[in-house]
Amino acid sequence: MHSAAKPYSPEMQHLKNTRTLVLDSGDPEAKRDEIRRYFHATWELDERLFDTLASDAAFTLRADPLRHPLIFYYGHTAAFYINKLIIAGIISERINPRFESMFAVGVDEMSWDDLDETHYDWPSVAEAQDFRRQVRNLIDAVITALPLALPITWSSPAWAILMGIEHARIHLETSSVLIRQLPLEHLQTHPLWPICREWGEAPANELLPVPEGPVRLGKDRNHPLYGWDNEFGRFEEEVTGFAASRNLVSNGEYLAFVDDHGYQERRWWTEEGWNWRQYRRAEHPIFWIREGERWWLRTMVEEIAMPWNWPVEVNYLEAKAFCNWLGETTGRQLRLPTEAEYARLRQLAGLPDQPYWDKAPGNINLEWYASSCPVDRFQSAGFGDVIGNVWQWTEMPIAGFPGFEVHPYYDDFSTPTFDGRHNLIKGGSWISTGNLATRDARYAFRRHFFQHAGFRYVESAAAVAIPSITYETDDQVSQYCEFHYGDDHFGVPQFGRAIVDRVMALYGDRPRRRALDLGCATGRATFELAKYFDQVVGLDFSARFIRIGTRLKEEGLVQYTRIEEGEIVSYHEKHLEQFGLEATRDKVEFFQADACNLPARYTGYDLVLAANLIDRLYDPAKFLGEIPARINPGGLLVLLSPYTWLLEFTDRERWLGGFRRDGEPFSTLDGLKELLAPQFTLLASPADIPFVIRETRRKYQHSFAEMTIWERRRA
Repeated sequence: MHSAAKPYSPEMQHLKNTRTLVLDSGDPEAKRDEIRRYFHATWELDERLFDTLASDAAFTLRADPLRHPLIFYYGHTAAFYINKLIIAGIISERINPRFESMFAVGVDEMSWDDLDETHYDWPSVAEAQDFRRQVRNLIDAVITALPLALPITWSSPAWAILMGIEHARIHLETSSVLIRQLPLEHLQTHPLWPICREWGEAPANELLPVPEGPVRLGKDRNHPLYGWDNEFGRFEEEVTGFAASRNLVSNGEYLAFVDDHGYQERRWWTEEGWNWRQYRRAEHPIFWIREGERWWLRTMVEEIAMPWNWPVEVNYLEAKAFCNWLGETTGRQLRLPTEAEYARLRQLAGLPDQPYWDKAPGNINLEWYASSCPVDRFQSAGFGDVIGNVWQWTEMPIAGFPGFEVHPYYDDFSTPTFDGRHNLIKGGSWISTGNLATRDARYAFRRHFFQHAGFRYVESAAAVAIPSITYETDDQVSQYCEFHYGDDHFGVPQFGRAIVDRVMALYGDRPRRRALDLGCATGRATFELAKYFDQVVGLDFSARFIRIGTRLKEEGLVQYTRIEEGEIVSYHEKHLEQFGLEATRDKVEFFQADACNLPARYTGYDLVLAANLIDRLYDPAKFLGEIPARINPGGLLVLLSPYTWLLEFTDRERWLGGFRRDGEPFSTLDGLKELLAPQFTLLASPADIPFVIRETRRKYQHSFAEMTIWERRRA
């Protein structure tokens, strides 16, 4: 049973006061020891958080219908290390491919997350614990052997380890929110997680002035602390003076909105907010419990009498409705702050950054409580909770700063949230540690999501400028949008259409039930295949690409910018109906997956297409060795590639060809025949399929991919 986990000892208290590491100073070997201690402290905190589950059965419960059961999150933080170290080229062998695939994706309720429980055969808690033990030992050994030089930057090998550590600290927070939503009978108290025992009536709130001033946001690459990709870049704004509420909105202050039937009045809510309220049938905040005339609050593992002077915890939609209500009630222009306004308030407060403080100047970094506390407990420059207690919702959908670049180890950390639907939260909560507790942290959640998050309101005559992110501006993704849905160039037909037309001309009377498009990018071939097959799944390793296919499926259109010259761009909108593909939308699905470590459920296909994929895989032979089991006997495997082998994608010893063997040239086609011959027959002579990728108005890549079509032998 999980309840037999490591007993609490007073020495564990140090786990709750660890700081993110300074990466540009010190002795390299001393820094190695710091990283090791930080890793193990993070790992132990994760373990001790799950000690609040009273039994193994609690791991399999879904606290939220839009999230996996907790067993996923228990395994996810461990699998993340392996998957990122594989991508970084630091390790080449997996510990448990099945677990590392199962625990890889499914954290946010993106359209490509697969939350269908019938697709998962979750391991036992004991199996997950054994997997975690093996991962922990491996990461410790990697830290010992990894080349280390200072400063550590985002191009350093050690960055992948720090990425895993800081990622695990994010999940301390998200897992604690899910635990908070489980029935109490499945939980137990734990001495490492004591809540605040101070509560009383809510203090009066008031607006205090924040003077105008310049704000600069964003890090440069020489910053001494770890950062996620969306933190880098540069943004400057001259913030107009405004007034901000002295305190976060307390439970007591919010009660007036509930008592005034705020949840029943459509006029206070945005359209999105009202749709959510009706869907959830919400009458009050999710963590409030009403028994007759009495109110209770659900903390992580307890129910307590309502602490009216603690901050209310709501999603953005509820916070926005409250601001609309209070603004009309008081005759003021009230709203949530922008990111820059929050930064200006923090600037005024003059708070040091974590890790440089002696003691946390707010209820943050687990240095005080394992719950919220009174909103007037921590004061800075006259304001309560400038940092900590609960996250603070802002008006701003997250977007990259000017100069934003995707980190190659984690290309789907930020960009899937650049969709206008994820709003920034600032300031951290009581369980925000590591990078989450730093000044430059930028995290965003869907507006209907729950975190340990509340809000303060501001009064300002300044209009809120929401960045325009309707059009896809990621250069590589935009380039593939144009490649898949743009004009034909130089008389070369569109690549995905040409592939499918050629394949189907040879397909004959084979079954046309299910097809798989591996490395689907933005999905053109997926939709083209759906003209002929009953069901088509598009898989890609990059969520940046998958979200385009998903939007096309859901909305039938994609909007993107196209580079013309330098900083000059043009704007384009493409609809599936332009290509005769509108009717295919109901037959396609898009998911994120690793072609070299596919989940077992992707099987039983009549056709598998892998276009321009094999020379971008870290282990193409493993992919080819496993793919036969996913194709029905008599089904087809279609491979296309220009055979551009590069060390940045595939280690030299894993190339399928393009080298000399025994003194003679050995081509990739030779390698394919050698690997596939035991189970496949080459159906037709290889053919060169041309394709053109547009970079700018005057620069194009004109290439040829060799197409080979293989039939899986019948028994």
